[in-house]
Amino acid sequence: MINNKKITVVLPAYNAEKTLITTYNEIPFDIVDEVILVDDNSTDNTYKLAKEIGIKHVIKHDKNLGYGGNQKTCYNNALETGADIIIMLHPDYQYTPKLIHAMAYIIANEVYPVVIGSRILGKGAIKGGMPYYKYIANRFLTFTQNVLMNQKLSEYHTGYRAYSRNVLTEIDYNNNSDDFIFDNEFLAQIFNRKYEIAEVTCPTKYFEEASSINFKRSLKYGFGVLGVSFKYFLNNTGIIKSRLFN
Repeated sequence: MINNKKITVVLPAYNAEKTLITTYNEIPFDIVDEVILVDDNSTDNTYKLAKEIGIKHVIKHDKNLGYGGNQKTCYNNALETGADIIIMLHPDYQYTPKLIHAMAYIIANEVYPVVIGSRILGKGAIKGGMPYYKYIANRFLTFTQNVLMNQKLSEYHTGYRAYSRNVLTEIDYNNNSDDFIFDNEFLAQIFNRKYEIAEVTCPTKYFEEASSINFKRSLKYGFGVLGVSFKYFLNNTGIIKSRLFN
């Protein structure tokens, strides 16, 4: 705990057997009170391994619900078990758990209610092996999103995020997409609620076992991101009201 706030790390997992132990062993349990792993119907031994290494709250979906659907289960269970600060960490070891201290302290001391780990601040993305086409797409999409949403984030596409309990309880994320676009819908909703977001520089690692979507899925994701940003712009200018921001 920090300042009597319960800190829970949620692990949205899919075929994470090869990287789970490394990720779990770096979680700072001097402040983390609980870990919740949600296995999105993996085809490997992620669920069994999670039990074996001592994660108490392990949930397995009967069918694959998608990245967004996995996060919904993660956050719902974190709230049900009394978490005050919820940190989403991918168990594929693309992001280091060593930043959990920094992210948690920012929220626990009420500096910001949301913190994301940015791969773009500094040179972490390219240095860590991010493919150039993904880096260029990231920069283009982030620039466009900042213009349409009147923000100044360095990136919108990181999977390393921390939230205060209030943010999760005030935003109806359960009606968001079950796909990868969930993250961007959630950020748009956060800004629509006038919450501010802090960023910390985050190194990243691209390797065979790290999860990554292919070019076709990336293209679909990119158009989805632009769609969310235009919905935000049209909603906030009063041109067309979107159900996403009800």
